[in-house]
Amino acid sequence: MIKTIFLNRTNRELVLDSIKTVYPEKELFRVKKTVQDIISQVKEEGDRGLLEITHRLEGNNLKPEELAVSKEEFAQAKEKIQPELLCIIQQAIERIEKFHLSQKENSWIAQQEKGIILGQLIQPLDRVGIYVPGGKADYPSSLIMAAVPALVAGVGEIIVTTPLGNKTEISPYVLATAQLLGISKVYKVGGAQAIAALAYGTETIRAVNKIVGPGNIYVTLAKKEVFGQVDIDMLAGPSEILIWAEEGINPDYIVADLFSQAEHDEQARAILITTSNKLAERVAKSIDKQLNQFARQDIIRKALKGKGKIVIAEDASLILDFINNFAPEHLELLVNNPWSYLGEIKNFGAVFLGPYSPEVLGDYWAGPNHILPTMGGAHHFSVLSVSDFLKRSSIIFCSRDKLLQDQEKIALFAELEGLSAHAYALRVRKKINKQERDRFVE
Repeated sequence: MIKTIFLNRTNRELVLDSIKTVYPEKELFRVKKTVQDIISQVKEEGDRGLLEITHRLEGNNLKPEELAVSKEEFAQAKEKIQPELLCIIQQAIERIEKFHLSQKENSWIAQQEKGIILGQLIQPLDRVGIYVPGGKADYPSSLIMAAVPALVAGVGEIIVTTPLGNKTEISPYVLATAQLLGISKVYKVGGAQAIAALAYGTETIRAVNKIVGPGNIYVTLAKKEVFGQVDIDMLAGPSEILIWAEEGINPDYIVADLFSQAEHDEQARAILITTSNKLAERVAKSIDKQLNQFARQDIIRKALKGKGKIVIAEDASLILDFINNFAPEHLELLVNNPWSYLGEIKNFGAVFLGPYSPEVLGDYWAGPNHILPTMGGAHHFSVLSVSDFLKRSSIIFCSRDKLLQDQEKIALFAELEGLSAHAYALRVRKKINKQERDRFVE
């Protein structure tokens, strides 16, 4: 079922290209056009366009007053969940909050030299939109990971959108999690239309400053289209895991971790890389043996058949090169002394060291954020953090004496760029009358 390929220095580029490809160009072009049409309709028609698109694509027939989750729906959701599960969700929130509290940034002001005071003002964003997927599963964990750093940053208002689809209600787990987080504004809409509503606003949904959260290809391309109107976290694709394993690791651990990513989506990429032919064979056999026991076996099977790979490399140096080029979302190092490789591995979203640090630990419990760059995004994007919800503004004060001391140097710099008005703005301050001196006390 899962394809095994061999990696050497001759076929290195071909192997990397075959694994990096996520969506065909034709599909991207088709989806982009659809997304642009959806955004235009929501932008022009507001709630009416939003509801028409949602009815056409998801099948439900909501009225404007039904878009927002009501107090009654929140209360009913909490009653449907076992107290023990609520307790576990609360514990997860506390653990994730504890980690993100260490990321807080503070404003600062300092006198860099006599007559110059400089600083940086750190302020939270006013309003943030969180997209929570809801197509193939319930994802309260995604809500936690997006909301906690925003709350730690001090964001004034959080708005959540999540698709209702053809169901009659939003997941009670998502709604109960929202309540535990103190979020009361949840809207029953998903897809590109939800992103458009968050970016431009409608009669019911207020426009936000930034949109975060994972989604399918329509959501991702919609975020790309509205970037500039609002900020976004990153352009994320299907979930992915790359496992580097050595001979001696229990193959069942590897298979379990491959399955845990493959069950997200048929497009998920689950890849094992090793130098051991024997381990590769054992993993392939274990996949066939274990698959039938899982509820989402059809999704796992399609993902492994379409995007899954077992890569057998000639040596460890090729594996390191492969990791840095692929830049995986999740990287597991099931090797002897995994810590020793951290200096050589540059590109990854999150790394899990050793056989007892499965990727699932990071999904729910460890503390670091699980909203991570995919599709090679780890070359330039970072994991979602508190800093994503903060604005940094500069503070500059200069005394008259200091400006007079430096103004001619600065004016000459301006003139070398041909900007004479810039130079004039400095030189005009050479003279100062007594009234001005008395009024502006330094």
